Amino acid sequence: MPNQFELQGNKKAFQINMDPLIYGTFAEIGGGQEVARRFFYVGGAAGTVAKTISAYDMTFSDEIYGRCGRYVSRERLGRMLDHEYNLLSERLGGNSGSSKTFFAFANTVAARSYKSKNESHGWTGIRFQSTPLAEPSEIILHLRLLDNENIDQQEALGIVGINLIYGAFFLRKDPRAFITSLLDDVSSFRIEIDMIRFSGPEFKMLDNRIMCLELVTQGLAQAVLFNSDGDVIQAADKFHNKPLLVERGSFCPVTLLANDMLDCALEHFLKHEGLKDTQPEILMEITMSNLLREGALDHQDFLDRVDMLSALGRTVLISNYGEFYRLIQYLTRYTNQIIGLPLGIPSLYELFDEKYYTMLEGGILEGLGRLFKTGVQLFVYPTFDAQGKLLHASSFPVEAHLLELYKYLLNNKFIVPLDSCHPEYLGIQSLQVVAKIKQGDEVWKTMVPPEVVRLIVDRKLFGVK
Repeated sequence: MPNQFELQGNKKAFQINMDPLIYGTFAEIGGGQEVARRFFYVGGAAGTVAKTISAYDMTFSDEIYGRCGRYVSRERLGRMLDHEYNLLSERLGGNSGSSKTFFAFANTVAARSYKSKNESHGWTGIRFQSTPLAEPSEIILHLRLLDNENIDQQEALGIVGINLIYGAFFLRKDPRAFITSLLDDVSSFRIEIDMIRFSGPEFKMLDNRIMCLELVTQGLAQAVLFNSDGDVIQAADKFHNKPLLVERGSFCPVTLLANDMLDCALEHFLKHEGLKDTQPEILMEITMSNLLREGALDHQDFLDRVDMLSALGRTVLISNYGEFYRLIQYLTRYTNQIIGLPLGIPSLYELFDEKYYTMLEGGILEGLGRLFKTGVQLFVYPTFDAQGKLLHASSFPVEAHLLELYKYLLNNKFIVPLDSCHPEYLGIQSLQVVAKIKQGDEVWKTMVPPEVVRLIVDRKLFGVK
């Protein structure tokens, strides 16, 4: 049997136990008391643990933390941290407040049940002082538990909890190293962390959007999400059983063409009988390969793109899903409603290019089957062909051996031609806009939405004069 202190997490727990300043409370619901257990296991926990609690029963939990809509939610985690940290400060602040850095650690988790195989996920966080008597700061994160067995999920949860507490006290000055450390002793095959949020005096200068992007860059998550106000959000909260309309692009910058493609698709989408007067969530997606097109990742370029979309009131998704069917697999984790994808003719060429499906045993047939199996609709925006004539999805040239497959998708409205476009926008390209800005050609202002014009001018983006 290997020495348990060969594990990085146990070394971290022991180091925390040996630090005379660190003292706090553990509140864990839904995945056992795995985090607190490890601090007891390594020894010396009396100097660290003020209290552990597992209000597992819903009635007890409501009595302690108050009622909320869902027990595994950001709201419930916030109430747990509020209650436990305030109670700790109230009871021990007078005696130990000047000699301890208090913390409250909490998690609320839906681990694998013997009754069902539902999505296993949870919220975990820590509120902590950096120095005695200081105002507290906070780190919260959402994670998906990917192990098949409950006992393995509990183990992974305990490891991430130790890494979170250790990082708050010893790595908070280096947020990227903090994020890397979250998966010490556990791999991304077992845990996915798809949302993280820092707040409080220790993190005043930190942009949570960049930290969430770091999750994708380092492979802890495949996708992260930002609200139109710039706040980081979790996909389950935003998409839960809602219809979705998702446009992919570089949005560097957002053009009138991109806007018109979305507007035309929305007009068709709202006619779908499955909507039943429900407004869809509109989502703009940028892939990591797009952000890395110029080589190294440019954080300011990323923030500028997100801000341009936010200025239009859009929700933004950053993902590692290059293939359309992988994007749909991600979205259908959270909704069973209809999904629409506006796209241009160039993207349709890629969609029917068989080289993108070589990794699938069933090739293009399997890839398209995965894409359309949930009733997804593609709303295809026209373009000009080489002769300057409009090329629509209804007249799209397909290789002979794929023609009957394409006709099937077209006739059954899996592919919907967008004929009510603005032809005057068809020549607009993002690269063309950037070139005109650099040339000092004011025509660029007629090629992007007014909100985007203001942001580009105010920030002097793309070399604007």
